[in-house]
Amino acid sequence: MKVLIVGGTGLVGGDAAIHLQAQGHDVTLMARNKSSVPALASMSFMQGDYVNDEFSDGRLAGFDWLVFAAAADIRYMPTDGSVTPEQFYSQVNDNAVPRFFSAARDAGVKRAVYIGTFYPQVAPQQIGVCPYVTSRSKTDEAVLALSSDSFNVCSLNLPFVLGHIPGLAIPHLSALVAYARGDLAELPVFAPPGGTNHISSRSVAQAALVALQEGESAKPYLLGDENYSWKEYLELWFEAAGNQQALEVKEESHPMMPDVIMFAGVGATVSYEPEDMALLAYDRQQMRDTIKEVVAANTP
Repeated sequence: MKVLIVGGTGLVGGDAAIHLQAQGHDVTLMARNKSSVPALASMSFMQGDYVNDEFSDGRLAGFDWLVFAAAADIRYMPTDGSVTPEQFYSQVNDNAVPRFFSAARDAGVKRAVYIGTFYPQVAPQQIGVCPYVTSRSKTDEAVLALSSDSFNVCSLNLPFVLGHIPGLAIPHLSALVAYARGDLAELPVFAPPGGTNHISSRSVAQAALVALQEGESAKPYLLGDENYSWKEYLELWFEAAGNQQALEVKEESHPMMPDVIMFAGVGATVSYEPEDMALLAYDRQQMRDTIKEVVAANTP
C-alpha cells in the first residue's frame, strides 16, 4: 500500500514508517522539514504543515493509507503569552486535524489511523478542566466522526511513549539519562508520587499497521504496555545508567516529570490493561529493554 505518515520525522511516526516500510509498504513522510536521520532520510518526503497549509491542491491524491502522528502537545505551545492554551489547542488540534482528515478523505484515502492520547479515556474527569485533555478529546471525536463506508478511521490512544531511532535526538531523554547517571548534580534526586502506563514506539508501530489493515472504523483503541509508579520507572533509568538506588518519593514537582505535564492530575496513578490485544497483538514488556537502549545510545 501507498502510505502517508504525517509527523513521520518524529519518534512515533518515524518508528511507524520504519515498520511499515519493512513490511513492504510504500511510505512517504510528511513534515515541515526533511529528516536527516539515516533510517528516515532515504524515504519519500512531502513538505507540509497540516495547521497552515491547504491540502485540497491534490498533494494527498494517490495514497491508500494515512497515519497521523502530529497533533500538538505542550511542547509546541508558545510561551510568550500570545495565545491561551485553549486558543492554541483549538487552532492546532480541534480545527486543523479534522480539516486535514477531511482533505485526505476527499483525496481518496481509504484507511486512516489517528495517533491520540490516553487521557480522555483514562482521566475523563480532566475533560473540561485541562485544556490539553479537552482538546485531544474533541479532536479524537471529530476525526472519528468522519468515518464512513469509504473512509475507515480509527484512533490509537497512547500512554507515555518511549523509544529510540538511531540519530533521532530527543532532548528530554538525553537529559533523563544524564540525570540518572548523576551528571546533573544541581538537580534533586527523588521520585514524584503517582505513576502511569508506558509503551514503546515500536509497539505502537506494530499496532498501527494492524489497525490500518483490520481496525474497526470509528473506534478509539486504548493502547498500553506496562504500569509503573514514577518511583519504579525512574529507578529503572538509574539501574540502566549504572547508578542504582532507591528513590525517595516527595510531594513536589520533579525536574524530569514536572507537574505541568501531569495531565491526569498531580500525584495521580493511571494503571490499566490495554484493550483489544487479540486484534492488535503488539509486543509487550518492552520498557526495561527500551530504557537500556536509550541509555546506551546517550552514554559517551
